[in-house]
This record gives sequence, structure tokens and C-alpha cells, in this order.
Amino acid sequence: MANSTIGFVGFGEAAFHITRGLGEAGLANFIAYDIHTHTAGRGEKIQRRAEETGTQLAGSSAELAAGADWIWSAVTSDQAAAAAAQTAPFLTTRHLYADLNSVSPAVKQSIAATVGRTGARFVEIAMMQPVPPYGHRVPILAGGPAAAEFRERMELYGMRIRITSQEVGAAAATKMFRSIMIKGLEALITECVLGAGRYGAEQAVFASLAETYPGIDWPALADYMIGRVVEHGERRAREMEEVAETLESIGIEPIMALATARRQEWSAKVGLKHYFDCEPPRNYREFLDAVAKLERRPALIETAG
Repeated sequence: MANSTIGFVGFGEAAFHITRGLGEAGLANFIAYDIHTHTAGRGEKIQRRAEETGTQLAGSSAELAAGADWIWSAVTSDQAAAAAAQTAPFLTTRHLYADLNSVSPAVKQSIAATVGRTGARFVEIAMMQPVPPYGHRVPILAGGPAAAEFRERMELYGMRIRITSQEVGAAAATKMFRSIMIKGLEALITECVLGAGRYGAEQAVFASLAETYPGIDWPALADYMIGRVVEHGERRAREMEEVAETLESIGIEPIMALATARRQEWSAKVGLKHYFDCEPPRNYREFLDAVAKLERRPALIETAG
């Protein structure tokens, strides 16, 4: 494995931080193919991150597959199946394809079938915490026929991997239904601060919450979770829509999942990510100031409803 190459489909935040961590742990060969490499704004960031991690940027899926033994897909959830379909024609029995994306168990199973028809090995990966600040040491659930092989090799470099099942879908289900809590809490805190901030009441709200739930630093939690909504709201909205579809498919009305998706989507529609130049605000006060400024520009702001 020391001389093998890991290839990434998509080179966004997750792929960048994992690659940087693996590089520090002793792996040296990385290649990535991202359809946004030459997109204005996003492309510059991808190229900068590739240079920082010593990652070769491929010009096509064919070049990626030719240059990598293991291919890890780290795209947005709505593109996971398309990324697998685009890569599959170039996969062979020498490849291992790991899907790191936050998608439903059914989508994971569909991707596994697409990859399996090529003879490549498949592993589903569910990252159970945000990749920063963990990097490649983010807690991972792995499932599918190649899970044991993936864990055996990658634990040598400090990755934290627990196998859930040989059946594809179990790891995805664990992460997906956990997301109802995590992304839902992000949406709740964002909405709480939005409302309380209009009256200058947020500190009083935090103090009351601290009495009810002692041991939680509510202002710090608000800073962090609102930052995640600002930076990743659009992607999180798509993920929560996947959650809603999965709940509906098993006969559960997705009341909270859909509400969470709307609040996460609201952040993207307002334009907060671009306001902060694709970085999270330093704290919730910066967030409130940004919302106030954007609201004074009605042509640029849209509501979640």
C-alpha cells in the first residue's frame, strides 16, 4: 500500500483534509478528478489544496482510474450515483472503490451494484463526524464486501474504522438517521439565534439553556453549528432531502427532516456562503451582522418559504 496511489472523485473539503492527514501519516501518492477544477472561484481553491497536499489533478475519469489503485468518491450527495456511473467504465478488478458520500442505504446499494459489475471491490464509508478537525482520523463506519480489506490497510495510517456489516447499506443508515439529530440541531440553533438576535436576547437564551442543560457551552456551540450551516447549508439540505425520502420509503412522515432541509437551504438562498467567501463566520454575531446587511439588499435575499 505504501507505493499505491489513492484517487479521489471530487476534491472538496473532506478529500482535502483526509489527503493532508494521510500524507502526514506516510502516504505520498494522490490523484484527484474534480469537475470544478477550472470553475471560477471553486477551481482556484481546488488547485491550491492540491498543491498543498501534493495531489495530482487528473483531467478525466479515465485518467483518474489509470493513475489510482483505490478510488474514493467524495462528492455532494446528489452526485454520488452519477460519479460512480461516470467512473465505472474505467474500473477493473485491480480497483477498490470507496463511497464516502452521505447518501441513503438504497443509493449506496445502487452504487455498489454499478461498481460490482466492473469487477472492482466496493466499500461503503460513513464518516460519523465532520472531517475537520479530525482529518483522516475521523471516526468511520465501513460496510460491504471490501470493508475488511479497507480497514486492514488504512488502520496502518491511523484511520479509525469500525466495520458494521458485509451488507451494503447498514453504515449509511446509521449515519443518515443520526443526521436527523445533528443537522436538525444545527437548524434549530440557527433559527433560535436568528429570532433571539432581533431582540438582543440571545445571551439570555443561552443562559437559560445552560441551566436546563448544564455542561454545554451554548455560545460556542452556536458559533460552530451556525458556521457549519453557512459553509455547508446547500449540501446539508440535499442530504436531509435524502433522509426524508428514505423515511417516506419506510412509512415514516419526514416532518423534522424536511424542516431541517428548508432551514439549511435558506442559508444558501440568502447568499451567506458567498458573503463569507466560502468560509464559516468566526462567530454567531458575524452571522447576525451578515444577515442584517443582506436583508437591506432585497434583490439578493430569498426566504426559505
